[in-house]
Amino acid sequence: MSDTPDLLRYETELLRAGYVSIAGTDEAGRGPLAGPVVAAAVILHPGQTIPGVTDSKKLSERQREKLYPIIMTEARGVGIGICDHEEIDKMNILRASLEAMRRAVMALPAAADFLLVDGSFTVPLEIPQQAVIKGDSLSLSIAAASIIAKVTRDRLMVEFDGLYPGYGFAGHKGYPSASHRAAIASLGPCPIHRKSFRGVKEFVNE
Repeated sequence: MSDTPDLLRYETELLRAGYVSIAGTDEAGRGPLAGPVVAAAVILHPGQTIPGVTDSKKLSERQREKLYPIIMTEARGVGIGICDHEEIDKMNILRASLEAMRRAVMALPAAADFLLVDGSFTVPLEIPQQAVIKGDSLSLSIAAASIIAKVTRDRLMVEFDGLYPGYGFAGHKGYPSASHRAAIASLGPCPIHRKSFRGVKEFVNE
């Protein structure tokens, strides 16, 4: 883990600045045509490293599933926040993503005194925070949050596959694959499809 010191750079600087409860937060599910957007917030112990943790997109599903229980048990605190498909359609995906992150931070077992937020926007909370573009590759706590969010959402989509068969949710997890688009065109949208999204709204009959 030669990259671990770099992944702790933001956390180390904030600890030196006097912050003691630094939460990294990230979301999964902005791009899919169906299902919720899921966010996680993770507070690590000062100086804590978790071998193997990096941007969830760089890990296989098996690697993410292996790291999930380690993060859940070894981190100082983990919070999860969800905005469902109806909320996404109502407030748009960007606002829903930030709201899911807000809920994740509020769900932490211990209050955070600083937030490291993946992306270019901050969370609607009165907590000191910093938006970090590509933060899931630059901050260990954000990377840990990206894994928790991704695994949580993937598991939800597998459950939805059982409720709404025929769309292939267990495979593509709601993302706009060719097979998913074909299923929407053939079957029409199901209850968890995002009706405001292109690729879905064209097939909504209301």
